[in-house]
Amino acid sequence: MNNAIPVAPVAVSPARKFGGVLARIAGFVLMAYLMGAAMDWSARRTRPDLQAGFWWGFAHGALMPATLPTLLLGKDVAIYAPHNTGVNYKLGYTMGVNGCGALFFGLAFYRPKPKAATPLVGDDVRSL
Repeated sequence: MNNAIPVAPVAVSPARKFGGVLARIAGFVLMAYLMGAAMDWSARRTRPDLQAGFWWGFAHGALMPATLPTLLLGKDVAIYAPHNTGVNYKLGYTMGVNGCGALFFGLAFYRPKPKAATPLVGDDVRSL
C-alpha cells in the first residue's frame, strides 16, 4: 500500500530568472574588467631588457581574450611580448589561451546537477 503524498513542482518566478541572468551578466562584466586591468598591468611590467619566459607567456595568453573589447575601442594593447625566450614563451602563451577558454566556457555553460529526489512520505525504501 502506497500512502505517498504527491509533491507539486515549485515554479520559478520570472523575476527570479531575470535576477539570475543579471547576476551572470554582472559576473561576466566584472571578470572582463579584472582581466583587462591585469593585462594592462602585465603589459606595462614587461621590460625590454628582459626576455619573457614561460610564465609571462602563460599570463599573456590567459589574459589575451580580455583585450578584444579594448582593441575594438581603438586602444593599442600589447598582447604578445616581443622580447621572449622563443618556444617556452609560445608554449606558455598557448597553454594560457586554452586554459582561459576552458575556464570561461566551463563557467558559461555550467549547469548544476538537480538534487536527488527524496523519497515520498510513506514509501518503503527497503522495497526499492
